[in-house]
Amino acid sequence: MLKFETVNELTLKVTCTGNDVLFTKAGSFIAGESQNGKNYQFEKLLLGPQNNLAQAALGSLLRRVTGENLPLMKVTMNGDSVTYYANYGQHVVIYKLAVGETVSVESENILAFTQDCKYDVRFIGCGIISQKGLATSTLTGTGSSAYVAILSDGNPIVLSNIQSRSTISVDPDAVICWIGQSGTCDPSIRTDLSWKNLIGQASGESYAFEWSGSQAVSVIVQPSERRMNP
Repeated sequence: MLKFETVNELTLKVTCTGNDVLFTKAGSFIAGESQNGKNYQFEKLLLGPQNNLAQAALGSLLRRVTGENLPLMKVTMNGDSVTYYANYGQHVVIYKLAVGETVSVESENILAFTQDCKYDVRFIGCGIISQKGLATSTLTGTGSSAYVAILSDGNPIVLSNIQSRSTISVDPDAVICWIGQSGTCDPSIRTDLSWKNLIGQASGESYAFEWSGSQAVSVIVQPSERRMNP
């Protein structure tokens, strides 16, 4: 069994009781401790975390085509241990998914997840005018220990309309992920284009991801926008 915690907001602490498997961003391990010698080992995944070889190969191809490719590392734990993971001082956000609950997240923002999460890629078809692509990585809870650790450039904020049923609008280049029931909480895109855009007087905030009050969702936003790829 695995338990996720944060240390100083910048490091993921994973406590393992017994035997288990963890999936992390390749190269993110920074330290570990275990009794009677090291009892965990690392293996780079050439395809993906799926147990079925054909599904793993198809998933790997889809991630490469959509730009959602994530170099993953499998950590096999044989006994009690505590291991630590981080990525260049980025903030770490932990979320525990309920069964059937899905987090849609940019692949670059994934630090780690447990094997109780089903990893996939889904087209959302609304990111063509931002640095965010047309597809997003998804992790869906399938068991009682569906932990996800997500990276943020700076301390993030969380917006939720689950109680208020308010409309949520965010910059696509600042959003890290959104969490809700699979297939029902993808955003629409709202544009604010006018003749001013043609003469160079745009505000720089001409488009946004928007969730209506009928979509029960939580959105995590980082205080930093994605940079234009060179």
